[in-house]
Amino acid sequence: MSRAPHDHDRRDAPTGTTAPDAPLGDDRADPTGSGAEAVAQATRLRALRPSGASPRFDDEEPTTVVLVRHGQTTMTVSRGYSGSSEPGPPLDERGRAQAVAAATLVERIGRDLWGDIPYPSDVVASPMVRTQETAAVVAAVLGLQVRTDPAFQEADFGQWQGLTAEQIEAGWPGQLEPWHTDGRLRPPGGESIEDVGLRLARGLDSLRGTGGRTVVVVSHAVAIRAALGVTMGAAPGTWSQLRVAPASVSIVRLFTDRRDEIAVAGAPSEGW
Repeated sequence: MSRAPHDHDRRDAPTGTTAPDAPLGDDRADPTGSGAEAVAQATRLRALRPSGASPRFDDEEPTTVVLVRHGQTTMTVSRGYSGSSEPGPPLDERGRAQAVAAATLVERIGRDLWGDIPYPSDVVASPMVRTQETAAVVAAVLGLQVRTDPAFQEADFGQWQGLTAEQIEAGWPGQLEPWHTDGRLRPPGGESIEDVGLRLARGLDSLRGTGGRTVVVVSHAVAIRAALGVTMGAAPGTWSQLRVAPASVSIVRLFTDRRDEIAVAGAPSEGW
């Protein structure tokens, strides 16, 4: 590995003589050669990334995905499992206020928050009513249009759709906990958490490779946990340990070598 010149490289030369020339191709002979340039380039790259960011040793600009969970609905309040098999429910009054708070937070990205991340240039939403309504508020603040992609829709809960945890446990004893903690169990007619992760991975891959841009994706709790989980390469049974509150913001950065970064996980949009 080449290295930058140091004072001790010439200290051993006898008095009145000069040290012998470094072998051809040794960067010690030329402080402005490729080795010094590589060091300077690495220094510039580190300076562009904030302290605590995952280390990179190239100049690739990632695709940034800002994951926004929709605002509150009546199902959020009742703790019902509200999946992709039904389009509703819509946002309730508090959910609409949360969507405004989320839009305000997202609009600050690349300006006075997370300054190394480009300002958003695209908004994508799950086809559910609650995500479409939240995305419309976000897009209006950003001056953008909403694009719909079913890859980012919520888990399909099958026969558990609309039921609370207590109701699911009564009807399918011992099934709900391993659905969360194992990740491979499927509810009748529905998706496992692992299934959701495979779908979200495809959705993220569809955004990967166009570096230097930021895409806002308005999605759901289980889907956003899956996006964070596949980004980290964590086992599906651990994804439920991530807190993803209504209208919260998470940020992942996607690189072509798939050594991706989670920059933010579940930041609340209210109270800033």
